[in-house]
Amino acid sequence: RRVGRGIGSGRGKTATRGHKGQYSRAGNHGLLGFEGGQTPLIRRHPKRGFHNKHAFLSELAALNVDELMKFVKAGRLDTTKMITMKDLRDCGCIAKTVKKGIKLLSRGTKHIDRAVQVEVSDVSVKAREAIEAKGGTVKVAYYNRLGLRALLKPTKFHVIPRRAAPPPKLMWKYPEHYKDVKAQLDARAIQIEAHMAAVAAAAGLPG
Repeated sequence: RRVGRGIGSGRGKTATRGHKGQYSRAGNHGLLGFEGGQTPLIRRHPKRGFHNKHAFLSELAALNVDELMKFVKAGRLDTTKMITMKDLRDCGCIAKTVKKGIKLLSRGTKHIDRAVQVEVSDVSVKAREAIEAKGGTVKVAYYNRLGLRALLKPTKFHVIPRRAAPPPKLMWKYPEHYKDVKAQLDARAIQIEAHMAAVAAAAGLPG
């Protein structure tokens, strides 16, 4: 609609805005939910429901011990090293569509006949006890969406991103994370120092 083009158009002069007032001014776009000063609708009604701060844990893909041991006995998982979530995905032990991580559950603990080392996002108490009773270990590690994607599909990245720290609400679940990060940083510092020494030696500079 063309307004403000002369009084002959019928929409000139004040351009259909009228004289003075809030609605005649420039920049009056109206605030969402603003009702002129009275208590808006969203504040006139009580709050309902809550946000579950542990929702992340309920979205993990479930993996039972009997399923894990079936793949171990079939030789599709190597028990001489730490079994990561990438190993579980690559061998078909879990679906390739895993989004958040994996939780190890205790169904079929009687099938554990050897020591296994597993790294997952979460583990039940009974599953941990059963695996540790046979001399195995279960490592609980936090991965956000980006970190999990880098773990499962490293070929998609030119540079593997550093693992993100767990949010404060999950700090109780992953206390070992910061120890792992410190170890990684220390190892990286040693690598950098060795690299700089090699460069200096190649250039004939004093160490």
